[in-house]
Amino acid sequence: MTQTIAPEAPAPAATPSPTPAPDPAASTLVPTPATPAPPPAPAARLDRLSPLGTKPDWLKLQAFHQTLTRKEFEEAMRDFYSDGSPLPPPWKLEPDGVVVKTGDPVKPEARIAFAARAEPPLPGTRTWRPAAEMPPLKGRPVLSDLHVAIDPGHIGGGYAQMEERYLSFAPGEAIQEGDLTLITAQVLAERLKALGAYVSLVRDRPEPVTPQRPSNLVVQARQILVEAGFPQPQETYSGITGDEKILTVQWQSEKLFYRVSEIHARAEKVNNTIKPDIVLCLHFNAESWGSATSPQFSPMNHLHVLVNGCYAPVELEQQDVRFEMLRRLFSRIHQEELPIAEAVANGMRLSTGLPAYVYTTPNARHVGSNSYVYARNLLANRLYDCPVVYLEPYVMNNEETYRRLLLGHYLGRTLCAGRLQTSAIEDYVQGVVNGLVAYYQKHRPL
Repeated sequence: MTQTIAPEAPAPAATPSPTPAPDPAASTLVPTPATPAPPPAPAARLDRLSPLGTKPDWLKLQAFHQTLTRKEFEEAMRDFYSDGSPLPPPWKLEPDGVVVKTGDPVKPEARIAFAARAEPPLPGTRTWRPAAEMPPLKGRPVLSDLHVAIDPGHIGGGYAQMEERYLSFAPGEAIQEGDLTLITAQVLAERLKALGAYVSLVRDRPEPVTPQRPSNLVVQARQILVEAGFPQPQETYSGITGDEKILTVQWQSEKLFYRVSEIHARAEKVNNTIKPDIVLCLHFNAESWGSATSPQFSPMNHLHVLVNGCYAPVELEQQDVRFEMLRRLFSRIHQEELPIAEAVANGMRLSTGLPAYVYTTPNARHVGSNSYVYARNLLANRLYDCPVVYLEPYVMNNEETYRRLLLGHYLGRTLCAGRLQTSAIEDYVQGVVNGLVAYYQKHRPL
């Protein structure tokens, strides 16, 4: 947890009272001392890393020299990667290149030259293939040659309560997001294979991909709390309830395990072993349900799909985040990621009938023309080095959805909450399949 403290704004000047007439007996008027200027804001530290982040190799951006025009760079920042903040980014645009502040005192700047005119990406600058570059179908199934990685969100199993993805409204029943995403991934994989795709599961069991565990991350967890202004944090959250748990070393080490180390391990697998054309990150959403031991239903139920983008200035101060964003931008991942996400969002809208979720926080922004699609900077959709479609359908603690999810996956309709209903998981799968089929039918050579 990084705590950013902004300097206080100067107080507005008070409205002056009417000035009294000068005393003729007074020989001089004492001038009012000038209000001192507020101190300048502290300079941003550009050498910091995100939690468990590694120092980037800025030389890797050399592969993108003269592959993107300045106009393309500025459009990508405007339409995807910027959050709209007026604060200047940690780089300088020149007529023929961008000079990035690296945060490295030995080599404080990295320069990537712009192309004079728009050109296709150079061979070897990316491992994934857009639809337009795939072999012609020539009558084969529509997803032939497409390598899809399916990433079932969270872990589930014995880790569900630790990762706060366990929900039960009555003894003897529960749903766990990590288990639901794994079931959905397994059903989806078979459907995509039947359409010709080659499919890899990033996680194929309710176990973590990372070899690390919370006990391996205690030092880093304590350091996070110290840097946030808590020099002597409590070690465990035994006997603590509510949000105060966040200020313990135990809670922070667990979060580093399941939310940070786990995603880094999955990214390593995706980027260096699987090397897919796209990644589908499967999740189920939820509204706040209060206490884990006495959860509350929500009347809300909705859907949204995420692509990578909307980087806040404080995020770009971290050198690994800055590097990863620029690598995605110069790889032109956004050019393929958005239209796939829009197609999948359309498929999901039709299959689930859910309304679009509306963000009210500044960490996400609408992109494109589909009201269901937002850009957001998440660890997974930033680290996976290819187009990522990040799905967040359903509200697990909506009562009807909860009842449907308790029934798992099934075909057809069954009695649920007093009426015949389809499986929420089946509707999820159908939406993704229909969206991918629509996109690749339209955009790949026939």
